[in-house]
Amino acid sequence: MTVESTAARKPRRSTKRVSAAKEPQSSEPQLVQLLTPEGERVEHPEYEIDLTPDELRGLYRDMVLTRRFDAEATSLQRQGELGLWASLLGQEAAQIGSGRALRDDDYVFPTYREHGVAWCRGVDPTNLLGMFRGVNHGGWDPTTNNFHLYTIVIGSQTLHATGYAMGVAKDGADSAVIAYFGDGASSQGDVAESFTFSAVYNAPVVFFCQNNQWAISEPTEKQTRVPLYQRAQGFGFPGVRVDGNDVLACLAVTRSALERARRGEGPTLVEAFTYRMGAHTTSDDPTKYRADEERQAWEAKDPILRLRTYLENAGHADEAFFASLDEESETLGKRVREAVRAMPDPDPLAIFENVYADGHALVDEERAQFLAYQASFAEEGN
Repeated sequence: MTVESTAARKPRRSTKRVSAAKEPQSSEPQLVQLLTPEGERVEHPEYEIDLTPDELRGLYRDMVLTRRFDAEATSLQRQGELGLWASLLGQEAAQIGSGRALRDDDYVFPTYREHGVAWCRGVDPTNLLGMFRGVNHGGWDPTTNNFHLYTIVIGSQTLHATGYAMGVAKDGADSAVIAYFGDGASSQGDVAESFTFSAVYNAPVVFFCQNNQWAISEPTEKQTRVPLYQRAQGFGFPGVRVDGNDVLACLAVTRSALERARRGEGPTLVEAFTYRMGAHTTSDDPTKYRADEERQAWEAKDPILRLRTYLENAGHADEAFFASLDEESETLGKRVREAVRAMPDPDPLAIFENVYADGHALVDEERAQFLAYQASFAEEGN
């Protein structure tokens, strides 16, 4: 899979900046956008960003390599190497833009789909796959990268993030916390509780909702009667909707929300309006509940394609850059594939480790029972 296959080249367009701050349908709520689906740079009255050509190429590289890793993981699952995989296809801009807005001392609470944010935090992609292969519970130390382990329980990480942010504030630190969740998770009580506590205690947390339109097979209109970002008003803090397929807008909006949190002004809800191009997970079949025409409409808004168009039109990237990235992309895919297949089976007793910091009598009892259970198979074999 190459860059060309994910972001086919389009005819050159003007790089002239124009005003554009709303979605195409006038009836839709305002949406922050700095780069149109056609690759035109536009301005917004409240959010602006000025990046060097090298920084722009870096964002493009991040999105392309994240998509390549994601595609390899999907293939590995189809080949029986992973038990499950949750693809981020189509959500690269939301994750890379927000991930690159973070400082090193900020802390991230992800769900199970934030592969792009993990990339931005320096987590090796192969570490993300151990859990989906069933050989570990997450192959990285959260304190090393300030990136928490993946959370499977829907919405609970928003409570963890709120509590952590309250602790940050009590410690007097000027860092911020960000919690990722989806549109479906917004219906969970945990999310509402985290909104309440973060507002009351003025916690330095950003709630980043990736509204990819579908909570498995349930559309957004089954989750809410108002745009998701407007829910923040009822809890007493601001919300903003951003074009989730615009990496520049996601970077600018998230950076602003994080800076607001660091200044002690409390939480912000960011709704990244994007689309899940693939299945919810590899166990899902989206053709059962959504039309092909819907996906095709969103393909025209592809986050990688629009940034490539802008880079080409502005003269910020040449064929040598794209060719080099093609090679790097394939090298990453090969490394991930080989690493997954070489992962050793875990020690069966490893599940009992680190449950408690100082050990526990009940865990010791359960370990002994499990050892006896394992030994029974050897006895039957004799």
